[in-house]
Amino acid sequence: MYRAIAGFIGSVAVIVSLGAGGGVAAQRDEAVPANLSPTVDNPFFPLAPGSSRRYEGQEVDPDSGETIDVRVREHVSPVPEEIAGVAVTTLSVQEYDDGQLTETTNDYHAQGPDGTVYYLGEHVNMYEDGQLASHEGTWIAGEDASQAGEFMPAEPRVGDRMAQEQAPGVAQDISTVVAIDLTMETPVGTFSGCIKTQDLNPLDQEIEHKYYCPEVGLVREESADGSLDLVSVTGG
Repeated sequence: MYRAIAGFIGSVAVIVSLGAGGGVAAQRDEAVPANLSPTVDNPFFPLAPGSSRRYEGQEVDPDSGETIDVRVREHVSPVPEEIAGVAVTTLSVQEYDDGQLTETTNDYHAQGPDGTVYYLGEHVNMYEDGQLASHEGTWIAGEDASQAGEFMPAEPRVGDRMAQEQAPGVAQDISTVVAIDLTMETPVGTFSGCIKTQDLNPLDQEIEHKYYCPEVGLVREESADGSLDLVSVTGG
């Protein structure tokens, strides 16, 4: 008798488990485009495995009015990871203000068959006085109402609008291409055929301008508080 009941309960549990899993899978299927690849070689946002970049600049602290030296380090993982059920390339980012670590993120990207780069989420660590303070800003496509964002088109044109982050109430960056065929002089060289984007964060209404160059990627960021420039590229 016990065995029969136990067998019946076990069968029900399997059915419920499969049903729940199917629901999660369906949710993720809707949140993430099909046929994505962890190989990200879009000319305007290349993520060569094992490569590293360093950015330096200054910004004004809106509270104190003091000028802060900002340094950002990026490293592309040589091994793909799985996020939202698909293989992705991880871009690890560390940000320092006046030499003190303030934020680290693992950003997850993948590329569609046409060359479009998608953003599938990020894990965030925020620091205060050298101590981990929060994970504010973390989101993953397929969890809650979050969806993969279009980070970089295959062939950017003026007027292209990308919802790069689609995590309601958490991260909702929108990027618009405002200029193409620019020439940029940077600490690592002079590049032609570059594009400029205007990035809006609807949550705080902050606006940034970013410049991307072919085969290099992001070379400069500008905001009302300051700017950041690419100063070195290694590997890849």
